[in-house]
Amino acid sequence: MKEVRAFVKPHRLSAVVAALYGIEGLTGVSVVHTHGFGRTRSADAEGASEGLGFAEPHERIEVVCKDALVDDVVAAIEKAAHTGLRGDGKIYVSAIEEAVRLATRERREAAA
Repeated sequence: MKEVRAFVKPHRLSAVVAALYGIEGLTGVSVVHTHGFGRTRSADAEGASEGLGFAEPHERIEVVCKDALVDDVVAAIEKAAHTGLRGDGKIYVSAIEEAVRLATRERREAAA
């Protein structure tokens, strides 16, 4: 199993979720509203001295899926989130060692 974690601009969220919804076999998606900065940050940004006052809003999308779906998930996010502008976001893929579905106690891929 893999976890796909993506950071995208808020105005692209609905397109990304719609693209993921269309993937056959994908069992779920989580979205977290977050703030942060990347390489485009500016040292003189308003609020920089207060810490997070200048951080840009982003949406963090988390998907845990079977290995066979990873390429489809990444491609869907990449296509739906892309605007061609700096700050479009990032996609990370990590291995998942264990998963447990609490309601049924299913484990590993059966719980994904």
